[in-house]
This record gives sequence, structure tokens and C-alpha cells, in this order.
Amino acid sequence: MKPRSLEDIVVIAAPALFVVLWSSGFIGTKVGVLHAEPMTFLSLRMSLLVLLLGALVLLSRPGWPSRACILHNVVAGLGVHGLYLGGVSVAIDRGLPAGLAALIVALQPILTSTLANRWLGERVALHQWIGLILGLTGVWLVVQERTGGGGTLGAWTAIFIALIGITTGTLYQKRFAGGVDWRIGLLVQYAASGALFLLGALAIESWAVQWTMEFVLALGWLVFGLSLGAIWLFYFMIRRSAAMRVTSLFYLTPPVTALMAWLFFDERLAPLALVGMAICVAGVFLVNWNGRWRRR
Repeated sequence: MKPRSLEDIVVIAAPALFVVLWSSGFIGTKVGVLHAEPMTFLSLRMSLLVLLLGALVLLSRPGWPSRACILHNVVAGLGVHGLYLGGVSVAIDRGLPAGLAALIVALQPILTSTLANRWLGERVALHQWIGLILGLTGVWLVVQERTGGGGTLGAWTAIFIALIGITTGTLYQKRFAGGVDWRIGLLVQYAASGALFLLGALAIESWAVQWTMEFVLALGWLVFGLSLGAIWLFYFMIRRSAAMRVTSLFYLTPPVTALMAWLFFDERLAPLALVGMAICVAGVFLVNWNGRWRRR
């Protein structure tokens, strides 16, 4: 058997590494909002990203897109990053466990692959509707088992805003905001989201930050590990035709996040809630796995 090259090994490991990185984002967010209010924390995160990507764009000088393309990326960024990150951060800040937050937003592919795919002109298969029902059933079981420490009404509202934001933002990205160099696209999207978070912080928050080592590490991890590292891995896998594998592994995010939350914060879910989580992950996987094989 021919020995694998380093690049082959990276291709094999990238999807699983992507899942771990993405899951750790919920943990980093929980640490961050313990030391700063959500909009303040996100404003700092986006500011660092804009500075880093701005420097990268100046050094590499990629082709600049049209004004219409930039505006489309602003809209997509406000959904995918603005509403999503803002909703997740507020939900966790108001008491929603990190594992449960990951579970709710994991419904995004269900919405995209069923209801939203009608907008993109794709037929919804019977398998996808079964997956939708399984996913919703799983969420219902989890919600039924939440007693104390399950988050306020505001937390639940925020996490569903995050779900709607990433769903609509992803659809908008697919339909209108493609064809832009990733460096320009991310710069515009992070800048638009940063402006939204800055306005929110100025309007309702005190800008108080506890600059502990824990906070600095969480902020650095979310900037480099998530917003740059995970996104780079995603583009790497797309270029190497590994996107199909990450599609299925991505839906392991809720249990991986729940495991991390248990290790770091002793967050626990009742047995029925764990069953619901497994059903939800299976439903989301069914929707996308069958859709991929059906189109092959």
C-alpha cells in the first residue's frame, strides 16, 4: 500500500478536527461571557478579526468585488455571523447550557434542506421529511427534560434567533453572495457583524471587561481557532472534495459540545434529554446524508 502523504493525512483528519473546533466555540463563548457582556465580547472578537483580515488583504491584494457583491456579503454576514453569534452568546449568557445551545442551532441544516430548499428549487425527499420530524421530536424531548438551569425566556428567544439567522444567512450566501475571494468575503462579513455588535454594546451594555488570563485565552481561541482556523479548514476541505464527509461529521457538534461542557462546567442532561439529543442528531444526519447520496 502506498504510504499516505502529509496532505492526505490532513484531508482525512480535517473533518473531525473541524467538528472539535466548531464544538469548542460554544465552550469559549461560555467562558467569554463570564468576564464580559455578550455584545462587548463579540465586538472585541470582531475587531481583532477585522484587523487581522484587513492586514492579510493588504498584503495579498486579492481582486476586489463589485459594490453589489459587497452588499450581498454584508447581508449574509449579518445573518451567518451577526444574528447567529449574537444569539448564541446572549442565550449562553442568560443561562442556556452550551450543549443545549449547540443542539438547537444544529437544526439549521434541517431547515435548509427541507423548507428552505424549496426556495432554491430542490425537491424535498421523503427521507428529509422523516429527518425533520425526528429532529423536532428530539428537541421536544430535550426541552421537556429541562427543569432548573435551563435558561430564561430571553435565552430561548435568543437561541432561536441564532437558528433563524444562520439558516437565512446561509441561504442568502448560497444564492447571492458567492464568487467572492474568501479573504474579502470574511472581511466584509465580520466588519458588518462587528458594527452590529458595537451598536448593541453601546446601546445596552456597560463595556466592563474582566481582563483575566481565562478571558484572553477564550478570546484568542475564538479568533484564531474558530473564526480563522475552522473557516480555513472548511475551505481546505472544499478544495480537496472533502465537504461531503464534514457534512455528516458536523452534526456530531451537539454531543461533542455536551461532552466538553460536562468536562469543563459539569453541565448535565437528564437521560431522556440525552435520548432526545441522539434522536435530533440522527434526524439532521438523515436529512443531509440521504440528500447527498440521492444527488450522486
